Amino acid sequence: MKKEYSAEEILYKAAAYCSLTERCESEVRTKLTTWGMAEEALQDKIIDYLYQENYISEERYCKAFVHDKLLYQHWGRIKIKAMLQAKRLPRQAIQEALGQIDEEGYQQVLCELLQKKQKSLRGEESEMQRIKLFRYATSHGFLYNEIEHALLNLNS
Repeated sequence: MKKEYSAEEILYKAAAYCSLTERCESEVRTKLTTWGMAEEALQDKIIDYLYQENYISEERYCKAFVHDKLLYQHWGRIKIKAMLQAKRLPRQAIQEALGQIDEEGYQQVLCELLQKKQKSLRGEESEMQRIKLFRYATSHGFLYNEIEHALLNLNS
């Protein structure tokens, strides 16, 4: 049987949830619903409190998301932007976070991604290998010209 939480208990749980790592409003709302708080007015009050006490910050969340997805998942700008938009974050916060990406580090991540994939494609004809590398990098959210540039550096 599911435990019933009071509004105060849910408020403390939500603050603790946001203290662990950066969270966005949509993630917190989902969690509130799973804790049994379906009433939107109460959710709004808790969300407002979390914003006021700086537990939630859309700008901070976007910056952390961009950093982590680029560094650990090796995602490109396109995929990162799409995922942030899916979380209904403000366009301005997304653009600001994406604008802070270090270009040199970004290209290095792409080159490492392609090098790793290239090792698994040894023995294949070079044109087929190139097609698969492009497909792989685009699935990670990198643009054609970025991939082209990285492949030139990779093969030189």
